[in-house]
Amino acid sequence: MDEDRRSTEQLWDEFKRTGDRDDRDRLIVHYSPLVKYVAGRVSAGLPQTIEQADLVSYGIFGLIDAIERFDTSRNIKFETYAITRIKGAIIDELRSIDWVPRSVRNKARSVEDAYTKLEAELSRTPSEAELASELGVTEAELQQTFGQISFLSLVALDEVVSNRGEFITLGDTIPDDGEGPVGAFEVEEMRQMLSTAVGRLGDRERSVLSLYYYEGLTLAEIGEVLGVSESRVCQIHTRAVLQLRARMAAAAAASSPANEPA
Repeated sequence: MDEDRRSTEQLWDEFKRTGDRDDRDRLIVHYSPLVKYVAGRVSAGLPQTIEQADLVSYGIFGLIDAIERFDTSRNIKFETYAITRIKGAIIDELRSIDWVPRSVRNKARSVEDAYTKLEAELSRTPSEAELASELGVTEAELQQTFGQISFLSLVALDEVVSNRGEFITLGDTIPDDGEGPVGAFEVEEMRQMLSTAVGRLGDRERSVLSLYYYEGLTLAEIGEVLGVSESRVCQIHTRAVLQLRARMAAAAAASSPANEPA
């Protein structure tokens, strides 16, 4: 294992020093299992019409981009950096082919707007009954809506953090030594906003996000841990992501220059 690690480190050193295409291709082959891993996790929440093989091909472009951009002097693991880039490439391609029906996008936006409105009025997370009432639907219909937009939210958490109208991923909140003091401050500000938003989630929502994004468990495995069905885990995840998106949007709006005192 140590020998393999040294060999990989030498390959990285050689590639970053010379930019040799053969060295890059060897790194792509070495890290290609990451693409399959990310594609498998993303495909779990997508319609069956989306082939995992297609997701893998999209993700390869993210891996190549990650290898070419990665700064070996940064104190982070390449795998951590690459997974975000791979997932981002897959999401970008899915977005470009417009895989989500407009009606589903509209429902997701309506629920997110309702969360934003009710949290501002109540100063707390609204209950599902309050949310259903605001949307003019029954609680059963609200659960059905969560089910319909669940596969959209499974790729949405990396879009939660917005920076002056441009989306950055969770991976992009890792500080870069070359950013300078202003850039570092903005990244830290985003991290604090996200941390605050996550901290306001319910225990189950936080558990699901932690187990899915940081522990790498599948929805089915999380269901076993929490003692609920996979579909219920999917609903909890969807609710958590929509709440985070609403809170981050509200926080970003509140901190924008237009809202600062003259």
